[in-house]
Amino acid sequence: MTSPAKEKSATSATAAPEKAAPAEKSAPQKSETDRVVIFDTTLRDGEQCPGATMTHEEKLEVAELLDQMGVDIIEAGFPIASDGDFAAVSEIAKRTKNAVVCGLARAGFNDIDRAGEAIKPAKRSRIHTFISTSPVHMKWKLQLPADKVFELVVGSVTRARQYTDDVEWSCEDGTRTEHDFLCRCVEAAIKAGATTINIPDTVGYTVPEEYFALIKMVRDRVPNSDQARFSVHCHDDLGMAVANSLAGVRAGARQIECTINGIGERAGNASLEEAVMAMRVRNDVLPYWTGIDATMLTRASKLVSAVTSFPVQYNKAIVGRNAFAHESGIHQDGMLKHTQTYEIMMPEDVGVKQTSLVMGKHSGRHAFVHKLEELGYQLAGNQLEDAFVRFKALADRKKHVYDEDIEALVDEEIATAEDRIKLVSLSVIAGTRGPQRATMKLDIAGRAVIEECEGNGPVDATFNCIKAMVPHDAVLELYQVHAVTEGTDAQAEVSVRLSANGRSVTAKGADPDTLVASAKAYLAALNKLVARAQRSGRLEASAVPERRIHSTDAG
Repeated sequence: MTSPAKEKSATSATAAPEKAAPAEKSAPQKSETDRVVIFDTTLRDGEQCPGATMTHEEKLEVAELLDQMGVDIIEAGFPIASDGDFAAVSEIAKRTKNAVVCGLARAGFNDIDRAGEAIKPAKRSRIHTFISTSPVHMKWKLQLPADKVFELVVGSVTRARQYTDDVEWSCEDGTRTEHDFLCRCVEAAIKAGATTINIPDTVGYTVPEEYFALIKMVRDRVPNSDQARFSVHCHDDLGMAVANSLAGVRAGARQIECTINGIGERAGNASLEEAVMAMRVRNDVLPYWTGIDATMLTRASKLVSAVTSFPVQYNKAIVGRNAFAHESGIHQDGMLKHTQTYEIMMPEDVGVKQTSLVMGKHSGRHAFVHKLEELGYQLAGNQLEDAFVRFKALADRKKHVYDEDIEALVDEEIATAEDRIKLVSLSVIAGTRGPQRATMKLDIAGRAVIEECEGNGPVDATFNCIKAMVPHDAVLELYQVHAVTEGTDAQAEVSVRLSANGRSVTAKGADPDTLVASAKAYLAALNKLVARAQRSGRLEASAVPERRIHSTDAG
């Protein structure tokens, strides 16, 4: 693999910085001994996260995407947990084309039989059976002596092998298990037919150096360890799930158990996207590879977030909203000169369209000038300096500075253009007896025009009047109303977002009458589109008509 500096060669679509020279050496051949198998447990351990339950259809949708993106093993559920879980695992087994479909089972035969029945339709199937092996779990949770637990290890793996040749055995709470007993159980599980041995950090207790030593110790001490693949399953209670997982891989494990967005019990599981990209970006120190199509990571993140209703934190590595966003003036200046100054991977690598330079109080002059050029402005000298000073003053008062804020701030002509279409009067007939009807008078470039329209409600009738007098193809993306103050006499503030030619504008209107505020907001947004079209030379002749046949001159 190439180093990060050579691997990063594309540039941001937002900026036009210098590109990195491509590596001249071809990448070395990938060795199967360095391949890390990705075991995704989003649908099992991830769904156990409080509040993250998915519907049957949502599970099928997530499973299909996991299969498409190259996940090796999909742990589809815990079949004995419920009829719904059984049905989901069975249906996923039927539909999955490439991945191994896995069902979880405790050491009891009823669990294993249920899992075996659920995975039966799969082209490639696995049973994952587990039992606790730590002193605290055996004493308080299982209330069983170590010898009885050992018997259940052998019995559960033997039973699972009756359903599939692919059996995984896990020692729950493995990182707090006594080493002698752990090695004894692992050796017995492999001898009984387990092909994968998972040493989980169930409670997120270990640290990377300790976990590395544990995996290495087990592989060195167990005489038949070469007959199974070792797996890592780390929780994030101390924020080290991914670091611990990678430490386990360095110690010889070749399967990582993880979830999309790192969802899971308590603080969650190791994040699939972070583990995959860590090995890809830092292949110089983590010389391993996976079969994951990384360009689908953002898509998978958004899907899981949507079906679980769990938002992804803005600063989440790889897939967070701010992962490829820059507001600091120093960072923006560097990004505009060369992307590698502040980005170690290309946003396109993980399915993000482009880098985002966020305009705010930390933005510098270089980024401000670049934004003006994007918006079609060419300012110089005192005019630029004055605009930048006013931008910084606005950014100090406003949490988010949008493109339309900058447009209004730097160009007085915008204000004039926004006044090109003015509301003169509005009358609306509404109520339970329809139809709802609006009569509106506009001042369009100094000419008074009147129109009367019906609509599906008073707001629709009002907007239909505007469309009749000012024909346009803009799409209404947002209509939002809230009261500025309390009480029935509160002033209404309406937000409207219109989209045309691939760009969106947002505007607000305020008035004690909600319908008047709605008309003001819509017209303000429309005026911005007209001004933008004029500035870019794309103004359609019909955008502001000279005269409409169905309108009435009233001046």
